Formats: sequence, structure tokens, C-alpha cells
Amino acid sequence: MMIQIDTETGVITVDEGGKQSTTSLSSPEGFKLLSDVWLRSGWDLKHVYSFTWMGRPLIQLPEDMIRLAEVIHAVQPDVIIETGVAHGGGLVYYASLCKTMGRGRVIGVDIEIRPHNRKAIEEHPLAEYITLIEADSAAPQTLEQVRSLIEPGQTVMVMLDSCHTKAHVLKELEAYSPLVTEGSYIVAMDGIMSKLSGAPRTEPDWTWNNPCEAVSEFVSEHPEFVEEEPAFAFNEGEITERVTYWPNAFVKRVSS
Repeated sequence: MMIQIDTETGVITVDEGGKQSTTSLSSPEGFKLLSDVWLRSGWDLKHVYSFTWMGRPLIQLPEDMIRLAEVIHAVQPDVIIETGVAHGGGLVYYASLCKTMGRGRVIGVDIEIRPHNRKAIEEHPLAEYITLIEADSAAPQTLEQVRSLIEPGQTVMVMLDSCHTKAHVLKELEAYSPLVTEGSYIVAMDGIMSKLSGAPRTEPDWTWNNPCEAVSEFVSEHPEFVEEEPAFAFNEGEITERVTYWPNAFVKRVSS
């Protein structure tokens, strides 16, 4: 696909295999075309590797984190579980929301938590809100350890941000979905992989080997869950879709 942007006339021309169409820059469709290009360019240049939250690297799009904060505030979870700790920026972000809301705590699970990251997380001012588990996220014994930290009746939300292969995400969906309470979500991050095959830092099999495929298969076999795009908490504009690295990420529990 070839895109030509004319800022003087305010028009985007798209050429797909010789078939051309035009879209206004000032339309939601034009915004989406530009956003998709921006997301791809940002991926190539590692744009998300330039943010921190309260001193810890946070390798996520800011819009994704703000939209997620809106969902967390709506759900009011007592426990937030994240698989994939990395530098701990996500854990600190969730912990800061818990402190602000006056409820909730965070469990971080990773097969390897590097010593310097563990030290920084455990010495962080919000460390009292965070529990670290260094283990295979999908292993049965890990799940038992996580379950032991959840009290009966607590509202639970889960973020999946470890290994992003279809097989591993599917394992995590199967493992952690029983912990998710009705009305809450399990979020499978980085499904943008499905749209990036051929870009730098990608693999050819990403067209199918990605979190979106895992979500689709999981939901088809679990009627108690649905893919549900959370509504914007506030919107006085014309844009109704997220600019995101997490397409089709939000899986909501709708029944027990």
C-alpha cells in the first residue's frame, strides 16, 4: 500500500495495487490511516523505549496506559496481576493507581526478574503495593502461588505482557482467566504484532503467531468471556477507536 499526504488540500491518497482512493485528513478514517503509519514508524524506531513512570522504564504507548487506567478505575480491582515484569514500570504504574484509588495491590510474575530490576522495584516508594513472583507464568505451581495471594470475594484484573507467541498467550489465558472476576478483564497486550510482519524487529510468522490469534481462539472456546472494547470514559471528539499496540486485547468476563 502506498500513501500520499497532501497537507495543502488536506487529502490522503491511498494506492492499493493500482486502485486509488482519497480520504480527508480531517476525518476519522484519515486519522486512522495516519495513526497506523505512526504506529509502524514508532515500532521501527523503538519509540516506546523512551518513557518512564515514577522512575522506572515503562515500555508502552502512553495512550494504551491512559486507556487502561480508565478501565482500571471503572473496574476498581482489588488485585492486578501482570505477567512480564521487565523493568517494573508497569507494576509501579498500577501501584500508583491503587494508591490513588485507595484500594488494590499488584502481583508481578516473570520467569526472570533481573537483580537490578528487583532491587529497584523493592526499593521503590510504592513497593508495599507490589508482590514479585519469579517463575514460569503458566506453570501450575505459579498459579497456586498467585491464588494464595487472592482473598475470597476480591475483584481481579489480569494483564498479559510476557512472551507474546500465540501458544504462550493461549496458555496464560487458560491459566489466569479463572481468576478474573465477572465484569473484569484479562488484557492480552501487543497484538499489533499481527500487523507488523515484514517490519524491522519482526518475524514472518507474526501474521498468525500473535496475541490476537490467541484471544480469538480462547474466546471461541469460552462463552463466559467476550472480546469487548471498553468505551471511552470521556469523549467530545470524533475519534472512537484507540491508537494502540493492543488491538483486540480486552477480554471481559461476562458470566461465571
